[in-house]
Amino acid sequence: MQLSHISYLAAVALVGLTSCNDFLDKVPDTRVELKTPEQLRMLLVNGYPTGSYSSICELSSDNMIDNNSPNDQGVRYNLGAYDIIDNELFAFEDAKATNGVDSPSSVWEAYYHSIACANAVLERVEQLEAEGQADDPKLKAVKGEALLIRSYGHFILANIFCETYRGPELSKTIKGIPYITKPETQVLVQYERGTLADVYAKCQKDLEAGLPLINDTYYDVPKYHFNRQAANAYAARFYLFIRDYKNVVKYADLALGGAETDASQFCTDIWAKAADFYYITDFARYFTNTIHQRNFMLIPTYSVFLRHITSGRYAPNRDAKRATIQGPGPTWESWRWSNSKTGETFAMHPCFNGVCGVAGKSEYGTYFAGTVGEMFEYTDKVAGIGYPHNVRAEFFGEETLMCRAEAKVFLGDYAGAVADLKTWELTLRSTANDDGDEDRYADLTQQRIQEFYIDKDPGFGIAKPIHIDEVFPVADYSVTDANVALLQCVQHFRRIVTVHNGMRFFDLKRYGIEYSHVIGKESRVETMTMLDPRKALQIPNEVISAGLEPNDRIKHTAGSGEELVADEKYELVK
Repeated sequence: MQLSHISYLAAVALVGLTSCNDFLDKVPDTRVELKTPEQLRMLLVNGYPTGSYSSICELSSDNMIDNNSPNDQGVRYNLGAYDIIDNELFAFEDAKATNGVDSPSSVWEAYYHSIACANAVLERVEQLEAEGQADDPKLKAVKGEALLIRSYGHFILANIFCETYRGPELSKTIKGIPYITKPETQVLVQYERGTLADVYAKCQKDLEAGLPLINDTYYDVPKYHFNRQAANAYAARFYLFIRDYKNVVKYADLALGGAETDASQFCTDIWAKAADFYYITDFARYFTNTIHQRNFMLIPTYSVFLRHITSGRYAPNRDAKRATIQGPGPTWESWRWSNSKTGETFAMHPCFNGVCGVAGKSEYGTYFAGTVGEMFEYTDKVAGIGYPHNVRAEFFGEETLMCRAEAKVFLGDYAGAVADLKTWELTLRSTANDDGDEDRYADLTQQRIQEFYIDKDPGFGIAKPIHIDEVFPVADYSVTDANVALLQCVQHFRRIVTVHNGMRFFDLKRYGIEYSHVIGKESRVETMTMLDPRKALQIPNEVISAGLEPNDRIKHTAGSGEELVADEKYELVK
């Protein structure tokens, strides 16, 4: 690489000596010099990641099953995955097969590109501040947005490619990801991964520096940017992950319009639209429309995620669908339905009836919510080519509401937590086509939550044991007999409201939830333990080849904290 640089410079020098043309006498440079805050603001339009982590995180979570493994009747199928990389991700293996759209490589590249854009802006902001423009309100707003983009980009990368964050002390021994704060000026730069503790500390520093500077006045379409509401929602989520629950409530209140504001206005009404739309993409367009108060920030990405979950083999089916959209809940388990084709009966909230899709036959297909759809941008309609898009609701009302509910549980405000949970649950009723049959609903109370999640097992893996205290011990907060049912309700509701967007994988890590994937006709079982290093996806091959230290995903970490050599079954797989 050094040699090619020398050759290029020599060629430029030669042209300068021999050319009679003024044009050829100049080193070609098509870059635009950024001189004003407005130009910097416009550059940040490209500062949002175009890659989606939905596919890689959903395949790595308990929201997906393998339709090729035998079902309860022993029936199995011979279905193909949409992409060979899906086989690797579902089996918790290093994803090496491809580096195209919806791969770990594409996510890594998209988020670091976003960070690079933010760094370029921040460098120029620093120069403009030194030139006397530090008090310019637009420059401050640009700086705040860039800092939040940089913080959030590293936050997502850390949650995907690092092991579980365990607090500022225990995370000092966990590999991080490079936290980039300067634009690259050299072709080859050697980066160090540092520690996960350091990554989170820098994320927090950028978040806290940028948040007060956000100003919605300068956005043409605020919902495509880190507006005030989205910034506060990010703060609530970040503090939830570092178990700073007082700040979770503080910033969730700000995002939701205040502690006393009716938060139901920030919950979707899509479930009432069964009669309005026909195609699943119509639902998705409605769900991610900028007109809705519940959408705090939207990010258009290049993704074929819908094809991954409707291709046949890996799908939100069986227990995965029963634990999310098509399954029982503490107030709606009496709403039972039957499948006319299979004869199966099941519990499901009536609001979900008619607004979800089934790909393939119901006994082996995929059941997916009408919240995700592909929007195709044709570059040549005759040739049928173009770019597939999936608009992500990156920050939205229901998820922020669940952040606040969880924080209230740990703060001992059980009544407040139930009130937040009930706000969302009542919005489901308001959008349900149930002919006003209120008698079939149970009232969401703390006692009802205790009965559903603890006194009896709801099944389908809805109430898996929570090990957040072992993962991230905090002196002031812990899981107790008094609050465990509420926490189970929160994680269940979070799982439903974040279905298909990849966030369940992050929750599995921070809660320390163990789960298994049953693979293929042999029913091979791969289990993710509480602190399993495989919960950190392997960094891309090309990054490893460039010299960055890979993740060690061979050994298991037992629930007691002891490190064990991989068992025979895991060795045989390898």
